[in-house]
Amino acid sequence: MPVLFGVVLLDLVGFGIVIPILPFLSPELGAHKIDIALIIVSYAVCSGLCGPFWGRLSDRLGRKPVIMICLSGAAISYVMLGLASELWMVYCARAFAGVMAGNFGVASAMMADVTSPENRARGMGVIGSAFGMGLVLGPVLGGLLAGDSGSFVLPCLVAGLMSLLAVIAAQIFLPESVSLQRRQENRHMQRTQPRVSTLTLLRDTGNRLLALQYVLHNSCVSGFTYIFPLWVADTLNWTAREVGIVFGIQGGIMALMQGVLIGPMVRAFGEIPLLRTSISCFFVGLVIAAFSNTTVFIVGSALVTMTGATMCMPVLNTLTSERTPVASRGRMLGTTASLASWGRVLGPLLGGLNLTLFGYRAAWLTLAVLVFAYLIWALCERPIQRTTKMQSAL
Repeated sequence: MPVLFGVVLLDLVGFGIVIPILPFLSPELGAHKIDIALIIVSYAVCSGLCGPFWGRLSDRLGRKPVIMICLSGAAISYVMLGLASELWMVYCARAFAGVMAGNFGVASAMMADVTSPENRARGMGVIGSAFGMGLVLGPVLGGLLAGDSGSFVLPCLVAGLMSLLAVIAAQIFLPESVSLQRRQENRHMQRTQPRVSTLTLLRDTGNRLLALQYVLHNSCVSGFTYIFPLWVADTLNWTAREVGIVFGIQGGIMALMQGVLIGPMVRAFGEIPLLRTSISCFFVGLVIAAFSNTTVFIVGSALVTMTGATMCMPVLNTLTSERTPVASRGRMLGTTASLASWGRVLGPLLGGLNLTLFGYRAAWLTLAVLVFAYLIWALCERPIQRTTKMQSAL
């Protein structure tokens, strides 16, 4: 678990470095607000298309080699982005990064492999904590490296170095979580048994509505991360430096909650009650944002929004892994990671459309409506009832 945390952390530092950079693309590349949304979308579309493939491949070959392949691709994509001299090169770099973005789903499957059902939420929280720490170090480092000019060459090259270090760490320290026997069994099953469609797998495991929440959740999170830098730039005249600092503070909160607090909170309240509370916080933060116009309320709304969103993903991954047979775990979590990517397509598109036609308040309220639908689903879900028989099956 600590080794996997370290590998994911190095990868996410690289990912976090480019977050405050993309909204401030150099004017000589011809980037406009809609370009920023489409660049985010190009990454998400490619990630959505390729996520199930990486998950299925990890069931056959093992988690470790797939993680290393994806990390290597991420390193190449950051170098491509750093060396881009025209806008189409930025699109190509982010699209390639999306193709190689299988790490989160595969790492979640690895964590599910090495944790018991009772400790799975804590394990998923460790993955989320690595994400949070990446958002502490990455955006701050990216903002400082970019400086006031908003240049993204040096930050992207450093991001590539982070991913390369993660490849080396994985090769040396990361053990394989899928035994050779299980890999052979999985390959035999995939060769000999009729191919089950993703929709059938979702239906048979009872995950159809649960999978939809990955779309809603990530639509709203990605919409927020797209709108917020533009919002504070127009409202408060902020640059990448200030945006990086705010995202860094939020990443610290995320790391604390997912790495330390989620385990005790799940044991005290249960997964579903905690999820309901987190989504409610998410919703309230977006409503506050819609009516904020001062620095205190703007920053406060961001912290409330993302603190609520922070606690949702580990719980969703815990629910998904507990409802999925071990042999299909990589494929299922790859599928949910893919659905999360499609959410990252929808969020910026909705945000860009609302900004163009109606302005920031409408953009925030649209996201709030999506989160409200998310909350209705959570209110209808039954708490997990674990039994000895169920634990043995898992």
